[in-house]
Amino acid sequence: MYAGSKLSKIAEHGGDAEEDRHVPIIVWGPGVGPGVVADEVETTQIAPSILTLLGLPPTSLMAVRVEGTQVLPQLH
Repeated sequence: MYAGSKLSKIAEHGGDAEEDRHVPIIVWGPGVGPGVVADEVETTQIAPSILTLLGLPPTSLMAVRVEGTQVLPQLH
């Protein structure tokens, strides 16, 4: 985000404030049951979770194999 006439940079992709770091994620679709999960998760878990919901192996992603990234809680 830029502000002012000189376009000085004031932020990029959120910040370190609580409201920038803790945001909700909604997962909806076939095979996803109702409920609320309060576990902390990482954005890196989204891609392997989508693969899992599509019935594809998340380990087809090299980053998942290298980093051991888990799917989102309750989607196993």
